[in-house]
Amino acid sequence: MERTFLMVKPDGVRRQLVGRLVQRFEERGFQLTAAKLVVFGREQAERHYAEHREKPFFGELVDFITSGPCFAMIWEGDNVVQLTRNMIGKTDPLEAAPGTIRGDYAVHKGFNVIHGSDSVESAEREIANFFRPEEVVAYDCPLQVCI
Repeated sequence: MERTFLMVKPDGVRRQLVGRLVQRFEERGFQLTAAKLVVFGREQAERHYAEHREKPFFGELVDFITSGPCFAMIWEGDNVVQLTRNMIGKTDPLEAAPGTIRGDYAVHKGFNVIHGSDSVESAEREIANFFRPEEVVAYDCPLQVCI
């Protein structure tokens, strides 16, 4: 079963969107296997966004992601990486389609509510950055046989 890492960013947590966002992924039929409220340390944030290190917005991104709590999650399901990316929408809310999370809730490219892994490889790296294996719960989800 494919896994992905999703994280509600500080702006989404501050705006109390966590429950609504979790509900969207549950309603799509994905299985939540781990979740926790986290506060990034600077080193962890820099490691998480390492691919952006040379970009001009890197410092602002690290400052933002360390500015408050984030809600980190692991979700499982068929094609979960691509399907959750589709649900999240484009990075810039001005380009994100209505009905996507960013199209519905984001207000600025730099404050776009949620992060989602962009590949299976990124998902595994990000999961390892946030969760220990014993924090991930495997369980039968009878709903999946209906989807």
